[in-house]
Amino acid sequence: METPASQILKRKFQQGQQTYGFWVTLESPSLTEIAGRMKFDWVVIDGEHGHLDLENVMNHVRVANLMRLPCFVRVTEIQVGLIKRVLDIGADGIFVPQVKTAEEVAFAVKCAKYPPEGIRGIGAERSTAWGKGMKDRVRRANREVMVVPLMETVDAGNNINAIMDVPGVDAIFFGPADYSASAGYLGEWEGPGVAQKLLEIQRKIMARKVPCGVVATSPENAALRKKQNFQMIGLGLDAPLLIHSITRMFESVGVNVPKDAWE
Repeated sequence: METPASQILKRKFQQGQQTYGFWVTLESPSLTEIAGRMKFDWVVIDGEHGHLDLENVMNHVRVANLMRLPCFVRVTEIQVGLIKRVLDIGADGIFVPQVKTAEEVAFAVKCAKYPPEGIRGIGAERSTAWGKGMKDRVRRANREVMVVPLMETVDAGNNINAIMDVPGVDAIFFGPADYSASAGYLGEWEGPGVAQKLLEIQRKIMARKVPCGVVATSPENAALRKKQNFQMIGLGLDAPLLIHSITRMFESVGVNVPKDAWE
């Protein structure tokens, strides 16, 4: 039996390797295929923001599964039915948004795990090979499914030690823009003092040997995050990367993107 994709990623974490991911917000599963062919370590399908419906998410997950690319779905909220469905269609794990307390994280873990550790129901879907692999896959699922809380509120930062105490937390991923908003700096990626505060929180996480992640905002920022020893570094979101690349191509031929393009 091949080693499950999530277990390959967990092994990289345990070995202290830095890993690189790709963030998907657009509907074409070709994006996930490209990420797989370029040998990203993981991909996140963003089901919290934007327009992706469950069928879009499923098509991305299907490609990731076929390519053995570890695949997370960022869910809209901690809701047992929603978490059950994205795991049933084959996601290797979930990103959990806007958490504030250890109790919220514990419930997210409970939603992602089968009994006795959790309350996830058993279905004849992709996760169990439509029932044909039910016995084996269900028994393995609780150690394979990954749960990654998003540290994107001041409350989560204040409660980070208690959050890391929750059994079943596989990594912590930072959301600087939302953290800045919760700190009173709406619309800023890292408001005044936020960059330093996030690194303070990261040091606490690293001291517990829990993998910590963040999305890079530029090639220079990616290099900085690598130097700062983040273990999960998102190399960007699909749409912004496309816009940046097109902008650079325009500039190379002396054409400026209209100033009102993003108004």
